[in-house]
Amino acid sequence: MKPLLTALVLALSSPAFASEDIPDQYPASALYEKPVEVIPGVFSAIGATAPPTYENSGHNNNLSFIITGDGVVVVNGGAAYILAKALHDEIKALTDQPVKLVFNENGQGHAVLGNNYWAEQGVPIVAHVDAAHEVEEYGGSIIENMRRYNRDKAEGTALQGPTVTFEDEYIVDMGDFRIEARRLGPAHSPGDIVVWLPKQSLVISGDMAFHERMLPIFADTMTADWLETWDTEFEALNATYVIPGHGHPTNMAQVRRYTKGYLEYLRGKIGDHLDNGGDLTDAYYVDQTPYAHLDTYEQLATKNAGRVYEQMEFE
Repeated sequence: MKPLLTALVLALSSPAFASEDIPDQYPASALYEKPVEVIPGVFSAIGATAPPTYENSGHNNNLSFIITGDGVVVVNGGAAYILAKALHDEIKALTDQPVKLVFNENGQGHAVLGNNYWAEQGVPIVAHVDAAHEVEEYGGSIIENMRRYNRDKAEGTALQGPTVTFEDEYIVDMGDFRIEARRLGPAHSPGDIVVWLPKQSLVISGDMAFHERMLPIFADTMTADWLETWDTEFEALNATYVIPGHGHPTNMAQVRRYTKGYLEYLRGKIGDHLDNGGDLTDAYYVDQTPYAHLDTYEQLATKNAGRVYEQMEFE
């Protein structure tokens, strides 16, 4: 079996084998990992499952690309200019086809801060209107946060929002691929989209789906809405392959277990806590040990519980 297919089989059969303790797995590049071919023509450079650091250059999400036969489509601008350039170097080593389009999976730094590199190449950058608003509204603080941990690796990075926006879907037929960027509904963060390849039954899910690291719940992450979007829209894709926003390629069963399953579990625990008259102070310590093996558990579990309590208190 080819090494890349072997890696995919392992990913599809294992609940979690990434490690947040490895600072860099590809020292020859700013990328955390060398891109792997998930299925023919679809590649992903898998980021660290740890928070962004100087050692991983902020590459803690997945930077994917599709070699269509008539150009390359990139999913995620990257967390810095240096990462976008490193990804492009890998693309050019694989194909002479030009990059024709870049999608931002949302308005977070790891999706958008490499945009100015792609803009320099004359490539259109596509995102949901809410993601564009996030960049416009909070871009200054997003780039300053990156500069704090990335220091000299932030050189060249400048704030660049998407150049094309959409509300519901943005569909491109290119080469052998039909590429459907879709806003399924409220999920992890404003402007979340998925990139769906119907012919290949593969979804690049962005932060709709997690499995190797604990998902973070932000102040504007409405968990009830996320679950509704999951049930009504994401499951309907019935994808065979899932490239999540973070962690290795996998399948629907795995992301269902660690995204939908975790959200339902935590909301159930907080619901019981509220029914028993519990307060916010104790809500931080509801039992989440079934998910303690996930990367970033130590950083996120108590924060997640507190935010779910604050939401459910008024539901």
